Formats: sequence, C-alpha cells, structure tokens
Amino acid sequence: MDASAEMPKYVCHKKVWALKIKSIQGDGILGEFEITPEDEGYAPFLVPDSYVTKHNPQVGGYYVVYEDGYKSYSPAKAFEDGYTRI
Repeated sequence: MDASAEMPKYVCHKKVWALKIKSIQGDGILGEFEITPEDEGYAPFLVPDSYVTKHNPQVGGYYVVYEDGYKSYSPAKAFEDGYTRI
C-alpha cells in the first residue's frame, strides 16, 4: 500500500433511535444512572453504571440505540453532522 494514498471514504447509512441528553443524575453507587432527555414528551430513564463507564455520556450529547439493540453514546457534533431526523 502506498503510504501517500488516501484512505477509502464511507457514508453512514444506519438508522438509529436517539435522544439528546439534558441531564445525567447518579453516582454509580446504586449501579445505575438516570438520563433525562432534552426532547419533550420523553420520561427520564435508567442506564446501568457499565453504560456510563464504557461510553462516558455528556450533557448535550446523544443516547443512541442501533437497530440490533446496541446502546451507545455520540457527542452532539458528531451525531448532528452524521444523522438527519426522519
């Protein structure tokens, strides 16, 4: 491979479910945290401490669920640059 060759480019075509994070409450002692969505009409929900440890979600970013059920986190800029609401 030529070291000066540009790497292949890809376009994301995944469909995901996501909520923008308004707040994250908890200290991990009980093993879970509460995420409050910024979107109106959605109740706060619990995520396990393992989710917070693995993904380090931040207020303003997005709680993301993929079609296969995998739950993740995306910083706001990366999410908003890559996804359009349908």
